[in-house]
Formats: sequence, structure tokens, C-alpha cells
Amino acid sequence: MTTSEEQSQDRGQVRTRVHVFRDDALGDLDAVGLAAAIRRGEVSPAEAARDAAARVRDADALLDAVQVRLDEPAHHGGGGAFAGVPTFVKDNTDYAGLPTGHGSAAFVPRPARRHAPFTRQLLSTGVTVLGKTRLPEFGFSPSTEFEEGPPVRNPWNTAHSAGGSSGGSAALVAAGAVPVAHANDGGGSIRIPAAACGLVGLKPTRGRVVPNAQGRQLPIDVVVDGVVSRTVRDSAAFLAAAELHHRNPKLPALGLVERPGERRLRIGLLVDSPNGVRTDEATRAAVTDTARRLERLGHTVTPVELNIDPRFTEDFLNYWGLLSFLIGATGRTMGAEFDRHRMDGLSRGLRATYAANWRRTPGVLRRLKRTREAYAAAFRGLDLILSPVLAHTTPPLGHLNPSVPYATLIERILAYVAFTPVNNVVGTPSISIPAASTTTDGLPVGVMFSGRPGAERTLLELAFELEAEQGFPGITDA
Repeated sequence: MTTSEEQSQDRGQVRTRVHVFRDDALGDLDAVGLAAAIRRGEVSPAEAARDAAARVRDADALLDAVQVRLDEPAHHGGGGAFAGVPTFVKDNTDYAGLPTGHGSAAFVPRPARRHAPFTRQLLSTGVTVLGKTRLPEFGFSPSTEFEEGPPVRNPWNTAHSAGGSSGGSAALVAAGAVPVAHANDGGGSIRIPAAACGLVGLKPTRGRVVPNAQGRQLPIDVVVDGVVSRTVRDSAAFLAAAELHHRNPKLPALGLVERPGERRLRIGLLVDSPNGVRTDEATRAAVTDTARRLERLGHTVTPVELNIDPRFTEDFLNYWGLLSFLIGATGRTMGAEFDRHRMDGLSRGLRATYAANWRRTPGVLRRLKRTREAYAAAFRGLDLILSPVLAHTTPPLGHLNPSVPYATLIERILAYVAFTPVNNVVGTPSISIPAASTTTDGLPVGVMFSGRPGAERTLLELAFELEAEQGFPGITDA
């Protein structure tokens, strides 16, 4: 096997690091670099697809990140920015001819008859699709684990979670199987796996890309699509290319961001979550070290408070429960023999939470919509806010498994996912980038920058600056 496995002894357990970088058509190129090599004729799209498929086979043998592989790579040529770059679509988004399983065993999915709107936008960049990646059931969990079947493993340490819900995509990109992959985010599902796997994960402003097929049907559209990548320039290039397919006139034009900005920013520092969860020491150290780096670069960093309604966490949980309730009620439209009783323990628990509190729905929606007022107030005098992505470092597999009793599981989830959902409710952009160093046991830690609606350029320019100044830890470095 050509997969690189690096083992270390930690508390009596052997942990494995997995990557598939090697001397082939992909090398260590990111998506921008690979697309440029293809344009120059140094690599053909067929060679890139062939070598990526070989990498995927090796990586997936240990990571279990792939839901389905196409028999033949689907080239979507043309002059797109990512023409010929191999990638994957997340398995909650329709790709014509492939089933969309949503990570669930509650139904048998039918092959999609047409591409989802976002799939068409992704294909407009010229990518070559190799298949679909795994996610936890209906994207509800921040860890891609299942009651039955193997979890998606973190390539930095296969005993740990790859995050969720875009865990399959993040694992493949971090391991070097493909340079970039589709992800989407309804409560942190781009940023969480990016943080867990040492990647760049930008959640765009609501409306920046085409509306998500599921999210646009919700009373508050919390879901937005994007990608996970290993470099800032890949995330920037994706958004610029996507804008050529769909340009929202209500947002400032973005264009291609290629370098750090010159303007020195006023940045708020938020270390502990507004819901009262205290950040663990390793994460706190990563965020405060990033703040010091920003100050050395000439930015101004000051503490900030985000005074959201104290019921926000409970309200978001009830809203998440509404989504599970709606899936249980309408699931027969997804595929044959849908059985809501076969949904996993997390989905059932969320549905029961909503069923017990459904009369509160008008108040929940009203308070969640008012969150934008508290968010806007926190930004007075500021350009961005720096915070953790997650309240603690990446947990071992099993900690967030849906077979854990619901009361314990939801307590663990809320103690982990304490920062990301606010941006989904308000619709504002935020980006996860790797901190400059890993934990003592070699796991990445993500830090998050959040902005006002339409602030993707500022987020990307700052991410470029930190990437250039500190670099991001590499999975091949150890």
C-alpha cells in the first residue's frame, strides 16, 4: 500500500496518521496549482483523475470517507478555474445518476434525476467528479459517525473524529486524495471538519452561492454550500469562479482575492462561548497566540462580548429538532421504504425534543431572527471577530457516536459546538483556518474569523496574511 502511515505511542494506544501525497500527477499541488499545470499541458485531466482515484482507494481503505465512487470520472471541462481538478460531492446534494443517501439507513435512496443547483455551480468551475463523500445522518452531528458501520476517521490521527457533517470531504482533502471537495454548513459543517482536519473552511454569506436545495425551504435558511481546501487561495478561487455562475446583486461583488490586504483591521477577541461554555486550554492557547500574531502584524485586537439571547442554544436546538421532525414527516419523498423509526439516536432525540416543545416555535423563530441585532451590535467599531471554531479539541471516535444515550450525547455536542451556529442563524460569513501549531498529540486546532454580511474579501485577505506569516501545519511534516 502506498498510503503513508506514521504511528506514535500515546497513553498506551497506537495512533495512525494517514496521507497519500506522492510523486504522481497531483504531487503536493493544491487545486489552483493543479489547474495551472493542466492548462500548461504538463498534466492531463485524465492523468489527474487516474492518480486521484488511486490515492482515494488507498486513503479510503483506512479513512472510510467515500460513500460512492463513479465507475468513470465525470469530466466537466471548459475553461473554469478548476478545469480538470478531481473532487467529490457531499452525499446530501444531488448529482444526476447517483443516489443521495444523506448518511441515513432510514431509507433506500433513488438515483437523482438531475443535478442540484449547487452541483451545477460547482461543475461550472470545471472540476472532475469522482464520487460522493460520507456525512452523519442528515448532517445533524459534528462527527461523521454511525450507529452501524465504520466512522470517517481523521487522517491526522485515525482514532479521532474527522468532524462533521462534511467529514468525508475533509478527510479526503486533508489526506491528499483530492485538493478540494464540496462541503456545506448548517451549524458549522464546513468549519468544524476543517478545524478537525487542519483545513481552510469558509462558510459564505447567505446568498453568496446559489441557495441550498434543502435550506431554502426552511423558515430560517441556515444552510450554505462551499468547499474545504488545504490553502486559502483554493477557497478564494472557488468563490471567484462560483460568482461567475451566480452573482447575487444584493451582496458586494467579490472577484478573485489573491493576496493579503493592506488595511490594518480592528478585530474583536472572543475566547469563551456566549452560551457559557468555557474553551479548553489547548484551544484557548491557539486563539490567544493568533491574537498576538495579529497584533505583531499591526492589527488591533480587543476583547468583545456577543450578547445574544441566553436562550439561543436552547432555541437553536429546538430549531434543529424541527428539521429532524420535518424529515421524519416528509422522508418518503427521499426514497423507498422510508422508516423514521430507523433514524439514528441523535435524529430521534432531536425530533422528540421538538415534539415536546413545538408550541414554542413562533417564539423560537422570533428570538433566532433577532440574533442579527446582537451580532451587529458586537461589530460596532470592529471589522472582524476572532474566536475558536470549537470549544475543545477534536474528540476521540465514540465520544459523539449517535448510539450514545441522547441526553449525554446532546450535552457533549453543546459543549463542543459552542461558536459556529450564530453565523448560520444570522447568515454571516466566517472562516476556519488552522492555528500555527498542533496539540501535544499532533492534532490540528482551528481558529475562526467572522464578519459582517458580504465580508468574504476581508476574511480571505486576513487568512492569506496569516497563512503567509505563520504557515499552516502540514500532515506530512511530522
